[in-house]
Amino acid sequence: MSKPDFSNLSALFINCTLKKSPRQSHTQGLMQVSIDIMEKENVSVEYMRFVDHDVPYGVYPDMTEHGYDSDEWPDIYEKVTAADILIIGAPIWLGEKSSVATKLIERLYGMSGNQNDKGQYIYYGKVGGCVITGNEDGIKHCAMSMLYALQHLGYSIPPQADCGWIGEAGPGPSYMDKEANAYNNAFTNRNTTFMTYNLLHLAKMLKENSGYPKYGNSRKDWDDGTRWNFENPEYR
Repeated sequence: MSKPDFSNLSALFINCTLKKSPRQSHTQGLMQVSIDIMEKENVSVEYMRFVDHDVPYGVYPDMTEHGYDSDEWPDIYEKVTAADILIIGAPIWLGEKSSVATKLIERLYGMSGNQNDKGQYIYYGKVGGCVITGNEDGIKHCAMSMLYALQHLGYSIPPQADCGWIGEAGPGPSYMDKEANAYNNAFTNRNTTFMTYNLLHLAKMLKENSGYPKYGNSRKDWDDGTRWNFENPEYR
């Protein structure tokens, strides 16, 4: 089997840690495993910490139009729409994804009504995944919430689109702490690798086919009166 060429793909990793740079982020540590794989596959990769940017809470495209003095979201949104793949990283707090991850998803949601050149919602044809770290149970719960949100907004989710690492319940070593020995965790390493390649495979397939056909899912066509095979039950 020939080796796939992923060199025309781009990925954006957004770390939703609560810690501003340059403080150590264990979530970044695990995200770096996926980043390294993508870079070795010649994917164009960009990484950022969401908390390093002045992004207010809200669901409007630019919150300076709604009472805030500044909002870096419009510039970040340009990076989001330019990327074929979006990977959200988040720590677990009280069994949930971080509040920073919730804010990011809300800001993504605020743009989800925008349309691409086919009249589809703007995130159609893009691929999403997530990376979770923590010291308590909740990887699958957080991933379920984040991946549902991404697919609801229009992102495509491949098989095994999440990975994570947690230590023992309660206070204890985190992912990058030497005593955790997390770098040698076979389950996490396997899932992180599978997630990365599944994201790449789906993104490659979508890009080579120019995303999804617009038949049956174009908001623009629907608004223009096209109904394909839909029939209102009231008139049957």
